[in-house]
Amino acid sequence: MAGAEGIVTDLQAESDSLDDLVAGLDDWRIATPAPGWSVAHQIAHLWWTDRVSLLAVTDEPAFAAVLAEAATNPTGFVDEGAEQLATTPPAEMLAGWRHTRSLLHDELRRVADGRKLPWFGPPMSAASMATARLMETWAHGLDVADALGVTRPPTARLRSIAHIGVRTRDFAFTVHGLPVPTEPFGVELAAPDGSTWSWGPADAAQRVTGSAEDFCMLVTQRRPRADLDVVAVGDDAATWLTIAQAFAGPPGAGRER
Repeated sequence: MAGAEGIVTDLQAESDSLDDLVAGLDDWRIATPAPGWSVAHQIAHLWWTDRVSLLAVTDEPAFAAVLAEAATNPTGFVDEGAEQLATTPPAEMLAGWRHTRSLLHDELRRVADGRKLPWFGPPMSAASMATARLMETWAHGLDVADALGVTRPPTARLRSIAHIGVRTRDFAFTVHGLPVPTEPFGVELAAPDGSTWSWGPADAAQRVTGSAEDFCMLVTQRRPRADLDVVAVGDDAATWLTIAQAFAGPPGAGRER
């Protein structure tokens, strides 16, 4: 529980920030940068995933049934869930998302230290699940903000998202069928407050640098790489920037301009 508290608090803040964007929105059919997805789809996806996450915490047999159903359509199951919920009237959807995420946040805080929660990939700690939810909420919130022409200021919450981006380096190579680099990379990112967040050896031969916000946009595939200030030193590090993804599943399609 102690390890998840700070991340859950950040998740709440990120969810509330997105809630503020859509709470007064009259038309949820506005298209977002995600092909075929409206604002309603973005919130529906978060609501669906929060519902499934809540099952993983509170009712493992019920989650196992969801997992079995997902196995019959591994590439389309999650999107189908969003499609179904996206038809919900906006006021009902917003109320449902608020209720579900509140329950999830409370339950994540109650998870005993050392307990691993089942998921579509490897089991994870409560802190890891909260971090994954934070990453998705920020990424989908960015899509909504872009659709509405809103620029959101970067926050210290980006550190957890950047951490996932760094931790999923090997996954990105594997899911693209590429050999995983044998040496660690050094990653140095400029934080919103002007400090530096770093991962890996300080003297690593292969390095990635840039702003934390742009790195998070890169690993969540919310901007074309050419639009970002993230740069690499070393062939493997340069390859990573073309395939990085902090989310599970098959290789993402990335974003066009």
